[in-house]
Amino acid sequence: MDGMDTEYLQRYALPGEKTVSWREQTLQYCGRIDRDREDGALMVYPASFVRVRFTGRHIRAVFTNIRAYWTGCMGWILDGKQCRGDLADAGDTVLTLGENLGEGPHELCLFKRMDSCHMALFHGFLLDGDGRLLDPPLLPERRIEVYGDSVSAGEVSEAVDYCGQPDPEHNGEYSNSYDSYAWITARKLNAQLHDIAQGGIALRDGEGYFNEPDAKGMLWLYDKMQYHPSLCQPKTWDFAGYRPQLVILAIGQNDSHPLDYMAQDYGGRQAMEWRAAYSGFLDTLRNIYPQAHIICKTTILEHDRSWDRAIEQVVREKEDTHIHYFAYSNNSVGTKGHIRRPEAEKMAEELSAYIERLNAAHGFWEQA
Repeated sequence: MDGMDTEYLQRYALPGEKTVSWREQTLQYCGRIDRDREDGALMVYPASFVRVRFTGRHIRAVFTNIRAYWTGCMGWILDGKQCRGDLADAGDTVLTLGENLGEGPHELCLFKRMDSCHMALFHGFLLDGDGRLLDPPLLPERRIEVYGDSVSAGEVSEAVDYCGQPDPEHNGEYSNSYDSYAWITARKLNAQLHDIAQGGIALRDGEGYFNEPDAKGMLWLYDKMQYHPSLCQPKTWDFAGYRPQLVILAIGQNDSHPLDYMAQDYGGRQAMEWRAAYSGFLDTLRNIYPQAHIICKTTILEHDRSWDRAIEQVVREKEDTHIHYFAYSNNSVGTKGHIRRPEAEKMAEELSAYIERLNAAHGFWEQA
């Protein structure tokens, strides 16, 4: 364990507690997490997690929060029970994840509930003095990567009293990546997930809601490990670190802002340029992951169906057996608000069934 890490964690350790550095080899990480830093593991994307198995009666975690907007909130699953805890808007927070536990063993998955409305710098765990670390279970061999917006991130997914309705007023407290269709689908398929999802994002710069008035699009974000312009200097991701067999491209919801040109003039210049950009992004993903299959889709959140027509047209014109178009049974008309957990579960049921049929035809899960 690095001496600097120990010293930092010791600031918050209770008498007799053990410090567990974020660098500890028995900790298991999943997601685009920056672990090349000297001060901690930086968690930016929703559904990123660190997992640990341990013995002992309590466990705590130390974070530094880096906030853009909303209240930053972390989630965790401890021995099968889901919990949540808010981070301070600035500075360090010590979250009590479990206390008065039996001797164990215990399994903990500590995950990022939200997109880059905040970045969470994880410093490590604090265990009671009799606790010890155990090897975690292996990660699944199936690997999925999703490129999407707030729906893929699970934004406002816990507002279950608002199914099919516009969103309630909130400060981020209803957002939970664990309840996103993306992570539910991955769990149904027993697959790892990298959820490259950002609320408000469109395909291209200058469109959508993310980082307005200087809106940034997925064509700018897709290769970043950290990226929020108001929080950090963007840092590039090394694609060699994660090789998905399946990529899901779920973009096309926010692209109608500020102008719904696909609906207004499908054959016009702007619409044609968007389709060309979408096609080019598919080429980029195919070059990065030549063995992977790609599913192109939108969601059940209300939008003009011309965007689905555009995506389906691009896929058809590619004539590529690795690229597929998918639509939900209530695509584009399912709800006026964000997708709540019951709606996400239905989406995941349809999507995972489609993926299994696709795999039966192409056998991509067997790819290394």
